[in-house]
Order: sequence, then structure tokens, then C-alpha cells
Amino acid sequence: MSNIKFELKANVVEELEAFSQILKKSHSEILNEALENYFKEQQEILSKKNQEDESALTNLDYNEFWDDLDFD
Repeated sequence: MSNIKFELKANVVEELEAFSQILKKSHSEILNEALENYFKEQQEILSKKNQEDESALTNLDYNEFWDDLDFD
């Protein structure tokens, strides 16, 4: 596993510290939970968008479907 460096805004660090004390959880635990929730939410959004895109591509009415077919 590689180390990733990132910077947090000052207000985020303050909130992280406060919630760490309130919840009695480590900073890493809070960040891991937050990222897991973020990834889950984004995956649901992408999945929904994917379904809508597929639906838009395959949602032809009767005339649209048959008008594009050529029987030679």
C-alpha cells in the first residue's frame, strides 16, 4: 500500500479533532468511515446515472424502432 499525501483545510482539521474527542475515535477511523460513505454514495449516483443513460439509449417507441430498420 502506498502512502498518499493530502492537505486538509484548517476548519476540517478542527472539526476532525472535535469529533475525534466527542466520538472517542481516531482521526484515521473517522476519515475511513467518511470516505467509505462518500464512495458508497458516489457509486450509487454513478449507478443511477448509468441506468438512466442505458434507459435513454434503449427507450425507443414503436415507430422509432421500426423506422430505422431496413428490410431489403
